[in-house]
Amino acid sequence: MKKYYERYKHAIPLLVYALIYCSWFAYLEKTVKRPENLIHMKLDDAIPFCEVFIIPYFLWFVYVASVVLYFFFKDKQDYYRTCTFLFTGMTVFLIVSTLWPNGHHLRPNVMPRDNIFTALVARLYRVDTPTNLWPSIHVYNSLGAHFAIIKNPKLCKNKGIHIGSFILCVSIILSTVFLKQHSVFDVLTGFIMAAIMYIAVYGFDIVTVWQSRRIHARRRRIHQI
Repeated sequence: MKKYYERYKHAIPLLVYALIYCSWFAYLEKTVKRPENLIHMKLDDAIPFCEVFIIPYFLWFVYVASVVLYFFFKDKQDYYRTCTFLFTGMTVFLIVSTLWPNGHHLRPNVMPRDNIFTALVARLYRVDTPTNLWPSIHVYNSLGAHFAIIKNPKLCKNKGIHIGSFILCVSIILSTVFLKQHSVFDVLTGFIMAAIMYIAVYGFDIVTVWQSRRIHARRRRIHQI
């Protein structure tokens, strides 16, 4: 038992954060019904509704989860970098949604067509309210997953994975506006936040810096004893 704990104990932060995030987000979805802060840009009105983008929108869940799980088993250091990237942005999103409840009125009142894709979009609309949108976690986490792939020493050598990840990442980002789930403003701010975290996580490598300081602090305590 101890053997498995030592091997997989790095799952604890992920599980704890997942519980915190899901509980906090569920609370926001129940309490924020008609937010006074509406997000809108003129460009939003020029983007047509396109239901086929429901496919990459749903693939986001598989995409992000697959990246996290891959690094969980294959590369612990990049697993910590990926979790730091994702968790930071998701926490910022929760804080913003709590202090500045927001939403939009971009969704079509009636589906323009009747097909399997519009049926899936209608189902999405029923379970996911047009609130708590800024910045877009779909955009931010997609960028985070792609960054994790292209910065990994092993995956960076596989052009097929790079291209596939890029196409999926771009498709997911486009889906947020073509499905009228997000304003262009949510997308742009998602990019800005991802750029800042890219510099922190992969530029300054804050994970390695924190781990080094932790090791030095532990050694000092041992020497003092």
